Amino acid sequence: MTAPAGACAPPTVPPRDGLFRHRDFRLLWTGHTVSAVGSNMTTVALPLVAVAVLDASTFQVAVLTAAAWLPWLLAGLPVGAWVDRVRRRPVMIAADLVAAASFASVPVAALLDLLTVGHLLAVALGAGLARVFFETADQVYLPTLLPPEQVPPANSRLHATQTASYLLGPGLAGLIAQLAGAVTAVALDAVSFLASALCLHRIRTVEPRPARPDGTPSMRREVADGLRFVTRDPYLRVLTVFGAASNIGLTGYQAVLVVFLVRSADLPAGLVGLLIGLASLGGVVGAALAARLARRVGTARALLLAGGLTGPPALLIPLAGPGARTVWLVLGGVLVSLGVAIGNVVKGSFRQTYTPHRLLGRVTVSMHLLNYGTIPLAALVAGALGAAWGPAGAIRVMTAWLALTPLILLVGPLRRRRDLPAAPA
Repeated sequence: MTAPAGACAPPTVPPRDGLFRHRDFRLLWTGHTVSAVGSNMTTVALPLVAVAVLDASTFQVAVLTAAAWLPWLLAGLPVGAWVDRVRRRPVMIAADLVAAASFASVPVAALLDLLTVGHLLAVALGAGLARVFFETADQVYLPTLLPPEQVPPANSRLHATQTASYLLGPGLAGLIAQLAGAVTAVALDAVSFLASALCLHRIRTVEPRPARPDGTPSMRREVADGLRFVTRDPYLRVLTVFGAASNIGLTGYQAVLVVFLVRSADLPAGLVGLLIGLASLGGVVGAALAARLARRVGTARALLLAGGLTGPPALLIPLAGPGARTVWLVLGGVLVSLGVAIGNVVKGSFRQTYTPHRLLGRVTVSMHLLNYGTIPLAALVAGALGAAWGPAGAIRVMTAWLALTPLILLVGPLRRRRDLPAAPA
């Protein structure tokens, strides 16, 4: 049975939703938070290791970003189909342990004087593959842990702490790099993944075994079912294309941002982390307000507003430079991260409650395949532009692209609706 196409289920935030009285959700949230802070330390620390310790080029630093996202393109679809067949919590724990081992190898190699750019690339690739398994399983696991009415506020809280980590993680990475070296910051990320695995291990809720359809269709057919659902659905289709296009611009300028701030703006490592953290401050506000905003103006209109914030304000970022001009980076970054956070919370809750649960893993990874699959290409293009025109030239091109992407949301049914539908027609 499905609800009528016109039925809407905007995210709501009950005054007392009881999420933090839910022991297992607290454990999930704690693991997410610790791991997110560690991961966002690494987004600054790993390029700093490459630049400051190994004297890597602009293109090599950009390739590090590409390597971290390449597994979505190579393994995303079969992982999504496989996750729909198994219990998800063991998959998430195993992914955390693989990521911890990958990042722990960096300080070990540095201690033995064996660290190379190739080693960093292998670490980025291994941790990226673990992330494919973790994020796909995580998207499907949350609706099995909570009732449907608590999924949107739970997503809001998870995303709020995720975006808070964008502020805290880079700042900590810069401070630790200044005091103890960038390699130490990478080591702390390995510890954060171990903490996440421990929290997940302590969850008591028994996850039901996914139902197998009669005949157990082949992996290829299951992958095709997920892709078909996304390509035929007018809402998921436009959100997927917009996500892919906007990620090109976002990743493009972020892939060379550390190089720009260290070499072009001549800023110390501690200040680099602080500025990148401050630029993410809007994400904290956006994640906290997303569900309430969607309830007030409608989920479809909230997505359009989020797109408007994600695009044009990015044009402020290339104006950044030494001294007082760093304010343009912070202002542009705050507005962009505000729009990204609102859009991610509303879109994530919509996908989790709108998609039939038996297809959720495959639908999630089908969308991520295009959303995240463009990221390696964007990082490589930004690196090539940075090598040819300098980091500032690469950032100008990528932010100009990002500014145009919200126009995609106007193609399709979103512009005619107040709220997104609760279920497919």
